[in-house]
Amino acid sequence: MKTALVGISGGIDSSVAAYLLKKEGFNVKGVTMTLWKEGRVYQGDACFSPSQKTELEKAKQICQKLEIEHITLDISDLYEKEVLGNFRSEYLSGHTPNPCIWCNRFIKFGAMPDYARQSGIKFDYFATGHYAKIVEENGRYSIRRGLDPVKDQSYFLYRLTQDQLKRTYFPLGDYTKAQIRELDVMLNLHPEGQKESQDFYSGKYSDLLDTQAKCGNIIDTKGKILGKHNGIWNYTIGQRKGLGVSADRPLYVISLDTIHNQVIVGYEEDTTNTTVVAGNINYLAVTELKEPIEAQAKIRSTGQPLDCTAQIVDDKLIATFKNPVKAATAGQSLVVYKDNIILCGGIIESAN
Repeated sequence: MKTALVGISGGIDSSVAAYLLKKEGFNVKGVTMTLWKEGRVYQGDACFSPSQKTELEKAKQICQKLEIEHITLDISDLYEKEVLGNFRSEYLSGHTPNPCIWCNRFIKFGAMPDYARQSGIKFDYFATGHYAKIVEENGRYSIRRGLDPVKDQSYFLYRLTQDQLKRTYFPLGDYTKAQIRELDVMLNLHPEGQKESQDFYSGKYSDLLDTQAKCGNIIDTKGKILGKHNGIWNYTIGQRKGLGVSADRPLYVISLDTIHNQVIVGYEEDTTNTTVVAGNINYLAVTELKEPIEAQAKIRSTGQPLDCTAQIVDDKLIATFKNPVKAATAGQSLVVYKDNIILCGGIIESAN
């Protein structure tokens, strides 16, 4: 009998994933990672705040109901360094990172199974409650979009390595969220109507940056000063609300100038891009893109993949979209798909 180590958060998806694996005949063990550091105070709720102790207790209770072993691993130091450290560095550089993507690569699918093995826990597969599917062709592993187009989480997983993918299992890839909720109610794992897990952080991101205010100008595309800001890290590309300036039409953030400490705003038509350039590429279904390829791509987690031509030029991934996309943001990810399977992806550097 093969053993599956399942990341149990205490929520619906991971709990039902554990149940499904047990039903398939796996010897299932549950593992929960603790990410909070005692003594740190956060204004909002987060997966790394002390309030998540409640979720840990829920995870233990779920494992008891499913009659599986539960293990707790403290990964707070590495999370602070790899995820929160990267988050701070990127924001202070005028980028808008996606910490969940970084966490998946280095913590959830990296440190958590690694720490478990180092602790003497033996297992064949590491599993989670993500809505995605792992596919293999000619010894090459990739990720297929989940069956539920709204819940699909493949975008968050594109940075996983070949070694991580060949040891990973996603039991929920062929299910819709509605089906998983029905199973959860049937199993009496959570109250009916249970809310989804929280986002990365519910408070102001500036709470996490450990930096002092740095005043600068908010300018329009012609260089006219419209107002002041307290730090460019308080803004993100495409932002419309909370700018503190007004005009004859709604204004949007279109770029962040870290050199001159300026926030540049413009009208909605100034936020669209046709070409998006990304670096730090991770290849999944392919080892390289030798020629331009007709594909689809996403520039953020929400929405569906959009038609584009993807190619590699000077070690950069370039997607030219057939229709303009809105607010491509440095620090976010460009993920390229073909027939719903991820070919590759990278961190967005620029767009025009």
